[in-house]
Amino acid sequence: MFVNKFFISKPNGTRRNAISSWLLILIALLTVGMSSVTLPEYSIQAAKTTKKASNLKTYTQPFQNTTTTLSGESVQANLYFIKMDYWRVKSATINFNFQVSQLASRSTSDITLSLNGTKFYSFRPKKETGLQTESIKVPLRLLQGENQLQINGQILNQTGDKNYQLAQTPANWLTIYDGANVNFQYELEPPTKAIKSFYAHFSGTDTIAEENSVITLPKQASNAELTAGMYALSGEARTITTEASQIPVTTADTDAAKAADYQLVIATYDHLPAAFRQQITRNQLDQRALIKTVTKGNRHYLVVTALTGAMLERASRFVANQELMQETEADTEYVSADTRTYTSELQYDGSYQLTKQAETLTGAKHQSNTYFVSLPVDRTNADGSQIRIHFRYAKNLNFKRALATVSLNGSPLGSKKLTAAHADNDSLTVTLPKGKALGHTFTIQVSFDLEMADQDSSDNSDTPWATIEPDSKAYIKSQPVSDLLFTNYPNLFLKNDTFNQIAVVRPQRLTGDDYQTLTNLFNLIGNYAQSNTGKVQFYTKRPSKTVLKTSNVIAFGTPQQNAFIKSLNSKLYFKYNRDYHGFVSNEKLSIEQTYGQNIGTAQLLRSPYNARAGLLIVTAAHTGDVYRASTQLNYQRNISQYKGDAIVVDHDNNHYDYRFKKKKTVDDGVSAKTVVSRNSQLVVYLAIAIVVILMIGLAAFLILRKNGLMTGKGRAHHE
Repeated sequence: MFVNKFFISKPNGTRRNAISSWLLILIALLTVGMSSVTLPEYSIQAAKTTKKASNLKTYTQPFQNTTTTLSGESVQANLYFIKMDYWRVKSATINFNFQVSQLASRSTSDITLSLNGTKFYSFRPKKETGLQTESIKVPLRLLQGENQLQINGQILNQTGDKNYQLAQTPANWLTIYDGANVNFQYELEPPTKAIKSFYAHFSGTDTIAEENSVITLPKQASNAELTAGMYALSGEARTITTEASQIPVTTADTDAAKAADYQLVIATYDHLPAAFRQQITRNQLDQRALIKTVTKGNRHYLVVTALTGAMLERASRFVANQELMQETEADTEYVSADTRTYTSELQYDGSYQLTKQAETLTGAKHQSNTYFVSLPVDRTNADGSQIRIHFRYAKNLNFKRALATVSLNGSPLGSKKLTAAHADNDSLTVTLPKGKALGHTFTIQVSFDLEMADQDSSDNSDTPWATIEPDSKAYIKSQPVSDLLFTNYPNLFLKNDTFNQIAVVRPQRLTGDDYQTLTNLFNLIGNYAQSNTGKVQFYTKRPSKTVLKTSNVIAFGTPQQNAFIKSLNSKLYFKYNRDYHGFVSNEKLSIEQTYGQNIGTAQLLRSPYNARAGLLIVTAAHTGDVYRASTQLNYQRNISQYKGDAIVVDHDNNHYDYRFKKKKTVDDGVSAKTVVSRNSQLVVYLAIAIVVILMIGLAAFLILRKNGLMTGKGRAHHE
């Protein structure tokens, strides 16, 4: 206490007194221990906390789950989230909103959370009805890079006589609402000089959400530099896990670039900023491209450069390859004509693994596990898609009443009786309903009805069990559609999950709005492109007849910027006036003169150069309105609003959807094939009917012919 009192009462004493006080403190700490010196310890600790707090960052990661109701006495759901490897996590908190049945007993119902197979928190619902919120601290020792959060609930209903209803009824339910998330507080581990370290930070979910990553190109980029930039952007877009984040493509002088700590700089050597050109010699780029990390203060750059546009494009394909970037430990990588840069099949191979580890359900009667499935690039169900569940279960069940059921979004798809003979290795495969579109996210529920053969053992809740194996998968086929409508955009511009010969006709001179427009267009296309093997080519002038005939074409800009758009005015749904300063009225929309000068349009046309190709025109009288129209083409959640082939956006952010085409397919032959494939059984029946009719007709003809000949012979004999 003497030391503490001296320290407080003499804060402005002489230097000698100050030194003496600190010596006394040090002696006290060493001899008496920290518990006996309270105030200095508190002061020092507070200073450390303040310093750490200033370095702490916060990131909230949504689980992407839809609102889901789980029914049964014992229910289970799975949510997934990731933790960046470069985070030093200080705390993680799970937040979710839920509601339980109004009939549920608050004193016996309970909810338990498990992380990566380890249970860590249980609680009972509050003694109130309606929406409830729970925030739970996560034990940091349980965190991994990829994490599975499991929510288990036992919902028991109270009967009128104060007992609890053990029989399953529709009133046994737990609803987990969308918006569940995990909030991280962490310190950043700064990137090393390794390319893979820069790539991890640059692609990190927190970095992108904070708009701290950008791709920079020269102010007036060449066609090759734009192509390289779009390859790099698409490579990033296909790996971004959130639906509302993108990496902007811009120039170094913009506010976005000045604010970003992580920059991917793409340019030919002659267009590189001088600061980077000083660190790279021309000799290093002899018949090869270079990828190099550069650090300046707190800013981190990855420079991609080459002497020629062709080599720059090749280097950008390397950057677009997630596997190559994650494997490169050096700070400099050379890319030559012999370097294999093409991506393998990333992430999604037509199947979705429901769980990465075996999951066991225990307890008698109805047990269920729900999986939230979030497919990349908004895959939709085509006929023939299936769900296959591989499972094991106890051998001492009452197999007359034991059952496994698979449901999709709460609707049962199929069930199977359990048998003792297959208890160690059983499976259930169900086919999804024909023509049913799943959307980007959906839920698959696997339920077991487990009842003990020996009723006296039913009180042992752990005795009946079933285990879902990790090779259980949903096999989702993507449906090829030839519709030239925004419901099918950008599928037409892709083939075999990569770019389908895309020719982009750009403005003669690029503005900041044009770079933003390009970012929006290729963010969505990149989400769908699962490999970097396709071809994108930029053109400043009208492409050749051969290119137009063999390509899907995208043109953007104003008529004054882009002469190609001006030449197509007669084919547009929304046409320009004579001086190309605004749009004029048509059969779908009456347009006042000033209003027509301040709207942006996106128009999806049948290519006049190739009946099987598409032509996307994003245009307006002003570049800002061109960008405004492109904001409806940047994310799947935006484009999914539109069913037609033309979009109009005004300054009040009103956006309108119009359909002009009577025939929506790009080629009638493709449509006919689709009809035949969808109705193959009907075609067989029609073919059989036609054959039968022909045979009957032939038989009738032969009979009539025979009778006619006989009549002719009779007449001749009579005569």
